[in-house]
Amino acid sequence: MDKKKLSERDICSKYITPAVISAGWDLHSQIREEVSFTKGRIIVRGKLHTRGEQKRADYILYYKSNIPLAVIEAKDNSFSIGAGMQQALNYAETLAVPFVFSSNGDGFLLHDRTGLATITEQTLTLEEFPSPAELWQRYCQWKGIETAEARHIVEMPYYDDGTGRSPRYYQANAINKTVEAVAKGQQRILLVMATGTGKTYTAFQIIWRLWKSGTKKHILFLADRNILVDQTKNNDFKPFGAAMTKITKRHVDKSYEIYLSLYQAVTGSEEEQNIYKEFSPDFFDLIVIDECHRGSAAEDSA
Repeated sequence: MDKKKLSERDICSKYITPAVISAGWDLHSQIREEVSFTKGRIIVRGKLHTRGEQKRADYILYYKSNIPLAVIEAKDNSFSIGAGMQQALNYAETLAVPFVFSSNGDGFLLHDRTGLATITEQTLTLEEFPSPAELWQRYCQWKGIETAEARHIVEMPYYDDGTGRSPRYYQANAINKTVEAVAKGQQRILLVMATGTGKTYTAFQIIWRLWKSGTKKHILFLADRNILVDQTKNNDFKPFGAAMTKITKRHVDKSYEIYLSLYQAVTGSEEEQNIYKEFSPDFFDLIVIDECHRGSAAEDSA
């Protein structure tokens, strides 16, 4: 068989995929092939618009379903082993992935983006592809995730409703970085996301993972408009079910775990309107403020 006559797909199925599986990666839960993760940049010309080229990785490797670790870009054997590296690095930057591979079926070129490796780029044989445990250990070192408790928090999966819906790549980046920051003990985190990019869904997945891991037990979600609170409760936050309540009529029930509220429902100009004082200062171990730029983050805000 002349290897140079094989198509890129043949190189993947005969050489790259078997090498990755032999290193211990699970074909069904850790390896995804031909993954499209953007629809392409919108290009406007006058009154017309079109889509640019979508980004599609040949392989994305996951430690868990919510933790991408590596990108592999494949080329047919007429190319050099590192011919796909620049393309793979571009994908890796978008996906916030630290380990980048290029292959033509002869072996792998590995680029380590963590800055911790002695050699940034090195050539590996097909048999030397790293295992999930090895890359996960290096990932945790890169991120400063040092304790078993921190790893438990970071490894907690997303909520899955069974429909196949999962966070978009930029939502996943925001969720993972936030959860990692909390796992390392960071107390204040600001997420800046444009209108229409799924802020509430992103907040839900962050809260879900922190709640399910047992890291955060009483959570308050604040918004400044009633319709936002109701939409959140009835849509993205619906999976919290009976553990969730909306604070209304200045009534406090401390038997719940997830609380949704308007700023106006827990504070006021009169002392008796400040029902937040009925909660002890340490009752909520996580507070999420929607649209915080409206003034709720000001030093003198309630």
